[in-house]
Amino acid sequence: MAQNKNRPIRAASRMGGVRMGQEQIVRAMGTAILSGAYPEGALLPAEGELMAQFGISRTVLREVLKTLAAKGLVVSKTRVGTKVRSQVDWNMFDSDLLGWRLDLGMDLRFLNSLYEIRLAVEPAACALAALRRSDESLARMRALIDEFRRPGHTRMSFAEVDLALHLEIAAASGNPFMRSIGAIIEAALMASFVDSAPVADEARLTHSMEDHAAIVDAIARGDATAAATAMTNVIEDGRKNRTSLLAGGVGE
Repeated sequence: MAQNKNRPIRAASRMGGVRMGQEQIVRAMGTAILSGAYPEGALLPAEGELMAQFGISRTVLREVLKTLAAKGLVVSKTRVGTKVRSQVDWNMFDSDLLGWRLDLGMDLRFLNSLYEIRLAVEPAACALAALRRSDESLARMRALIDEFRRPGHTRMSFAEVDLALHLEIAAASGNPFMRSIGAIIEAALMASFVDSAPVADEARLTHSMEDHAAIVDAIARGDATAAATAMTNVIEDGRKNRTSLLAGGVGE
């Protein structure tokens, strides 16, 4: 097998005196790949090295590699070894993989990818919601806008209302794929919303509340174009503020 010049995966076979289970090894190896410890195209260490490192049998190791392969992280080939796949092949809708990525923290590349998928899906969901929403769904959206306007929000409480509204709109679209995408990336959305919640800036807070209200107003009128545009404005504003935070700017 071709040798990988990267450092070994930084995880011992025992954690606090307790042998790592198969799920913990999958997580350790998956996180090492996501962090770039094993970059795209790199070969993982030979089976014998990994077995010794984690204190596991060949059978368990192969189950671990099979799990990582199912998540799109690696591919194994006879007489070649196990290679890290290109990032475009990773299944970012896998809940484990997404959770590991969030644990590593959001960088600009990941953040932009999140906003790009939101721009591809959420304005379309808004347009469909304007055409398909029920009175009950609209009432829930109105209640969430009222909750937005409640004084005294923390970052977390504001983000929870924000997320609830986005998921309600996805559900109101009547398209189960859109609702499922929203549920899958819920953790990523929550992390993004908490980081960018404008609770410490009164002007930005008011602006955000009214922009979200404009989405619901357009849905209530049945104006699909206006609803999609209003959602696009909200997402782009969030991207601008979150990018400013990552760059060390003021935009809290």
